[in-house]
Amino acid sequence: MSKDQSDALCLDPNGGLPRLLEIMARLRDPETGCPWDIEQTYASIVPYTIEEAYEVADAIAQNDMAELEGELGDLLLQVIYYTQMGSEDGHFDFASVTKNIADKMIHRHPHVFGDESRDKSSEQQTADWEKIKASERAAKGEVKTRTLDGVAKNLPALTRAVKLQKRAARVGFDWPETSQVLDKIAEESAELVEAKDTLTHAEQVEEFGDLMFVMANLGRHLKIDPEEALRAANRKFQKRFEFIEDALETNGKTPAQSNLQEMDALWDKAKLAE
Repeated sequence: MSKDQSDALCLDPNGGLPRLLEIMARLRDPETGCPWDIEQTYASIVPYTIEEAYEVADAIAQNDMAELEGELGDLLLQVIYYTQMGSEDGHFDFASVTKNIADKMIHRHPHVFGDESRDKSSEQQTADWEKIKASERAAKGEVKTRTLDGVAKNLPALTRAVKLQKRAARVGFDWPETSQVLDKIAEESAELVEAKDTLTHAEQVEEFGDLMFVMANLGRHLKIDPEEALRAANRKFQKRFEFIEDALETNGKTPAQSNLQEMDALWDKAKLAE
């Protein structure tokens, strides 16, 4: 593609995906590109990818479709970044990545694109999905030797806890009743209280982690995503505390100039206002 053709495509508002791919190629051009973009590596882009994924999740939680549109574009840009670097290094490109995922979706949905019946539960579909994944690994010569292999280590801790628990549950390592999870929470809570006065800080951290792990398990049994639930609790806390700040400001005060009793009363008002 000539320089004039490239410019025309990059400046075409209706250029679609080819336009975006060309923009990234131009940004990464070692002679004429952007110095910052040229310096980036797979590893240096990872924090931005994670941040953009969370911003997508936040826009969805806020039900802000205009914001979601922009955040999805930012997330797509991360994929474009990796595929451009992969193309430069001769590993893969955008076309091969999209072909790979399209082929995978076709292969893993024989009940949609093949002759299998669609008359089965989502649980059965999940089980079938795992069997297909296992067959794909076998075809590649990969041997999965442990139940928990393949659960990404860099996932948020609560999300990873649930995934580990789901994997273990598939082979029967799970409490059959939610009441048993609640009993374990009571046990771990008591151990944490005891740890406060009798154990080292490192041991207290361990007990706290045990309690968090069981709380994640309770969420799984109740079909609650603990990450989503905690994000919602964070938003609620921020909204109520900002109510307190606004109420105090009308009286010419700040939280630091208030006291717990006054702020607790305003917290209750914030709850009523909701």
